[in-house]
Amino acid sequence: MARDRTRVKVHAAALSLALDANGAGPLTMEGIAARAGVSKQTVYRSWPSTGAVLFDALLARSADESGRVVVPNSGDLSSDLLALATGMIGELTDPLEEALLRALTADLQSNAVLAAQYRELLLGPQLSAISTRLSEAGVPESGDVAELFVGPIFYRWLLRTRPFDSEWISAHVERIIRSIGP
Repeated sequence: MARDRTRVKVHAAALSLALDANGAGPLTMEGIAARAGVSKQTVYRSWPSTGAVLFDALLARSADESGRVVVPNSGDLSSDLLALATGMIGELTDPLEEALLRALTADLQSNAVLAAQYRELLLGPQLSAISTRLSEAGVPESGDVAELFVGPIFYRWLLRTRPFDSEWISAHVERIIRSIGP
């Protein structure tokens, strides 16, 4: 992997270009290298594709300082899921984040290696953290419930079926709470 300073510069360049493009054009390795002030070879040596650069940048920002995915745990599962859903949706729909996340999601569809890394390093730990929080609340089959929680949020965002609003978020959390019983 690229040295830390170079890695930070490449991440910043890729994120900046992805946000500048806002879906208007393809992100290229050449563009990333030029913006970062490094050679194309430096970029290609550490990342095989623009999706890999974006994923690495996203992964670097996705966890707390200890490297863990953090899920709220106030002792009130409903409030914690509401806070988690609100945060997830806020990130997915933030104008500065959405272009990056959509570019990465598109790359995942045609790059099996990147998709496997995404599942192993980002999605898996996120679902595991949610599942752990659900288990702590005594929820059976917490892994399935974690996917049931995340799935509709991602589906609505990915396909742009309808916009998110606070009523939908609250109703979604309430459906999850009802589905797990008393």
